[in-house]
Amino acid sequence: MSNSNSLAEQYTQFDILIHSVADIDENAIKAVRERDGQLTKPAGSLGELEGLVRHLAGWQGKEKPTLNNPMVAIFAGNHGVTAQGVSPFPAEVTVQMVANFTAGGAAISQICALHELNLRVFELALEIPTKDFTLEPALSDKDCAATIAYGMEAIAGNPDLLCIGEMGIGNTTVASALYAALFGGTGSDWVGRGAGVDDEGLKRKADVVDKGLALHASEQRHPLEILARLGGREIAAMVGSIIAARHKKIPVIIDGFVATSAAAVVFAINPKALDHCIFAHTSKEAAHNIVLEKMGKKALLDLGMRLGEGSGAALAAVLAKTALHLHNNMATFEEAAVSEKSN
Repeated sequence: MSNSNSLAEQYTQFDILIHSVADIDENAIKAVRERDGQLTKPAGSLGELEGLVRHLAGWQGKEKPTLNNPMVAIFAGNHGVTAQGVSPFPAEVTVQMVANFTAGGAAISQICALHELNLRVFELALEIPTKDFTLEPALSDKDCAATIAYGMEAIAGNPDLLCIGEMGIGNTTVASALYAALFGGTGSDWVGRGAGVDDEGLKRKADVVDKGLALHASEQRHPLEILARLGGREIAAMVGSIIAARHKKIPVIIDGFVATSAAAVVFAINPKALDHCIFAHTSKEAAHNIVLEKMGKKALLDLGMRLGEGSGAALAAVLAKTALHLHNNMATFEEAAVSEKSN
């Protein structure tokens, strides 16, 4: 879908970065497989947990992967399209929930505290919502590019695992609009109940998406330009964090329906640029399964969650920590004096 010939100059460097991604380290994966084969268990018996360790090793480029500094990054933005009544909650809830994250009262705060995950919250001009995309572009190309660049700075603390999530009233509508623009279809194909809209609200969300698609149809060329027309600051920042993590050899875990829309923008430019990403869970938003299937991705968990705020990504990180702990600390057959499988 990417069309570099029509790309606004603000995005040129990002397009280059997304296309110039490094491959996985096969030697690191081989070393993990060799140790795994020595552990006191039948080969492959830990299933996806073994795959998580290989993923960490391959994308960190380490034969002995680490999770000394796993980080959950929550990006928060406000949306002008909320003026169209697409959410049962007012826009000021975004600011209030960000304060709740910091104070430790949110679900993500408690998950991170319990499991020793570093939680960082990035506020993206909450006092200046994006424009209403049914009337004009949500962001200028300049603002969108600057926000992508800001998102790249999320890895400044050198995490060895990055989990991305979001907060933003109205952003399931925004994500749905991005999916429709990137993969086709109408608003009704992509919208869900989000934070709990009724049937009338669901129809209103679909109509709002269709109106935005129609308004910007002639300008929908490169995925980054689509992001500016229909997206949000938190989604643009997540795009930046995904790009930067790939170039810094940091594996990524992506949360649910909204966070996946940032991955979808990257995928539309270069599908291979998402290979370092794990999709944490299947959201209760029905269209999440659709977009994962279109990208050829499989979610790690299916817990019926639709909270957002990085909660599913954090739980997937807990599994990754468990997997790595087992890999590093289980006894080998030799150490435990356990007979191996006879040939």
